[in-house]
Amino acid sequence: MAYLECNDLAIGYAGKPVANGLTFSVGAADALCIVGENGAGKSTLVKTLLGLLPPVAGTVTFGDGAAAGEVGYLPQRGESQRDFPASAWEVALSGRAARLGLRPFYSRKDRATTEEALSLMGVLPLRGRPFGELSGGQQQRVLLARALASEPKLLVLDEPVTGLDPEAAEQLYDHVDALREKGVCVISVTHDVAGALPRATHVLALSAGSAAFMPAVDWSPAKGAVA
Repeated sequence: MAYLECNDLAIGYAGKPVANGLTFSVGAADALCIVGENGAGKSTLVKTLLGLLPPVAGTVTFGDGAAAGEVGYLPQRGESQRDFPASAWEVALSGRAARLGLRPFYSRKDRATTEEALSLMGVLPLRGRPFGELSGGQQQRVLLARALASEPKLLVLDEPVTGLDPEAAEQLYDHVDALREKGVCVISVTHDVAGALPRATHVLALSAGSAAFMPAVDWSPAKGAVA
């Protein structure tokens, strides 16, 4: 069974759709690349998958051990991150917050899982550094470790390489590939088609209120608008 299945999904705000007919499914180790021009509904789809917006129509179904509300999320980089008043460790550990429940403190498992995530991303030696002093690539890897600390089966990346130099972007893609080898399904919203497409298994192209889902090898810019 798929981790995520959308059937005839319409997304939008206040009952008014910005995209219709989104039908696709993804499972373990898949890499879905979502492309489209500005305003096509990419961010709206992300918010819908994260449960921040209800579907206008159709269904979003989680399965095979994946669950709504347990989706790892790497947001777009913002200028505010430069002055984030916390260490890299504290930022990564906050990925366990949703699993605290009624517990007032992080457990030994929370800390061990966070340490493993930082190690996997290659930034464990930076755990004591102020987050705002890290380079853009280091910040992205710490934020990716935060998403991983929640132990998701689904990981949503929103423009993950924006603002990164080519070397840092390539390293981030390599880390994401390593996650897929562990069975994590990755959904990426990106304008970096040249960098993301060779690593994708599927493409969801949004354009003019509609959508086309296909294997990555079958997609070209002519089959879907790209900003």
